[in-house]
Amino acid sequence: MHPEHQTPFDISASTQSARDIIGLSPLIAIENEALPKLIVDPPLPEPLTQGRVFIQYRTENLRLLPVFGKGALEVSPRIGHIHITVDDLPWHFVDASGQTIILVGLEPGPHKVLIELADPTHKVITSETVTFTLPNPER
Repeated sequence: MHPEHQTPFDISASTQSARDIIGLSPLIAIENEALPKLIVDPPLPEPLTQGRVFIQYRTENLRLLPVFGKGALEVSPRIGHIHITVDDLPWHFVDASGQTIILVGLEPGPHKVLIELADPTHKVITSETVTFTLPNPER
C-alpha cells in the first residue's frame, strides 16, 4: 500500500488484530450467541502433593461477572458465574472472578468438585466434575 493511502489504523498482514486475539468487543451486542462452554483442567499436581487443590478453568461465550437477577439475562454478550460443590455437600459457593479455584483443608483421600456454569438467575447452563485423590501430606 502506498504511504499516502495508509491511515493510522492500517494493520500489516502479519499483525493479528485485538479482535483476532480477544474476540468481539464486549461493548457490542452479539446476535445469535454461541452456547456457553466451560473448560476445566485437572488439579495442578504440585500443590496437590502439599494438600492444596488448585483447579484452573475458563469459559467461552460467557463472561464471568458478579451481576445477578432476571434483568441480567438480557445482557449481551452473555454473563454468568460458577457454582462450586465439593464432595456432594448440600451447599455450594458462588464465584464470578474467573480465577483459579483453591481448596484447602480437605482430608487425604478421594474427592470430587462439581463446577457449574450458571446464568445470572443461578440456572445451571453446563457443568464439569473433577475427581482426584489428595495424598497424605509429605513430611
